[in-house]
Amino acid sequence: MVKNSRKIAISSKKVMLGDNVETFYEKVITKFGNSAKVDAPKMYVGRRAYVVVLKD
Repeated sequence: MVKNSRKIAISSKKVMLGDNVETFYEKVITKFGNSAKVDAPKMYVGRRAYVVVLKD
């Protein structure tokens, strides 16, 4: 089994994802019961995703 190497580099101004990224979009995290959620378009159901939380 060959594992894919993934690289994530974060600096003060840039975020670099070393993976095959299809899209990148911004959403607001909303309350959901005792937890929280981030909505995504239906076309991405079942897909793997990155969630990057930024400092305010």
